[in-house]
Amino acid sequence: MSVKIKTPHEIELMREAGRILALVHENLAKEIKPGMSTLDIDRLGEEMIRSYGCIPSFKNYCGYPASICVSVNEEVVHGIPNAKRILQEGDIVSLDAGVIYKGYHSDAARTVGVGEISEEAKLLIERTRMSFFEGMKKATAGNHLHDISNNIAAYAESFGYGVVRDLVGHGIGTQLHEEPEIPNFRKRTRGLKLRAGMTLAVEPMINIGTHEVLWLDDDWTVISEDLSLSAHYENTILITEGKPELLTLTESEKAAGALNLF
Repeated sequence: MSVKIKTPHEIELMREAGRILALVHENLAKEIKPGMSTLDIDRLGEEMIRSYGCIPSFKNYCGYPASICVSVNEEVVHGIPNAKRILQEGDIVSLDAGVIYKGYHSDAARTVGVGEISEEAKLLIERTRMSFFEGMKKATAGNHLHDISNNIAAYAESFGYGVVRDLVGHGIGTQLHEEPEIPNFRKRTRGLKLRAGMTLAVEPMINIGTHEVLWLDDDWTVISEDLSLSAHYENTILITEGKPELLTLTESEKAAGALNLF
């Protein structure tokens, strides 16, 4: 397995790609409301990405037709925006997006509520987010990749949730998907040793019910097999000799103390 260690110049470019994507997520989340279509979200997101002089990573990637993956309720990931899919009060929606800045990618996802949502949905979103930060406690040079995976899984499973196994995180850089694959579920093997300069997209996908998933006929949209709610939280991170640097963390998350969670 060949995992590219980024140079200081490459890291600076990825920091900027991450900063821009964080702004897109911050601003896009504020626009989510009942009555808008998932296609409205995609158009807004693409407009924001291009306003920063970036290219949407996902547009036409392996044939994906949109810039933002918009996944509602039981949809885990890769929901295709549609003018007929209208958000309703109480829905939860996962927004997965990437940008290309001067040839370098960033990738991040957030799940947000539409209007007032149930307590069960709020807890799922928050615990999915926290599972990521539990993983970050192990994301330092000298540890092993699956230390991250095992921490994510242990936290999420402590609530009886299903940790999706058919989809994983990934390395990232000049390509959207690079080595290594990053499971969110428990692994008996330790995985590769983490080294400073690795850039990774870590992305727990957590279902209230079963971990099992199905693909819809569009060959993109992934849903929970039992149609239970699903949440997704992802950041592009930089491995260092100390705490990982979270390149796509939003300013509001920083202000709320997210950097003290790991």
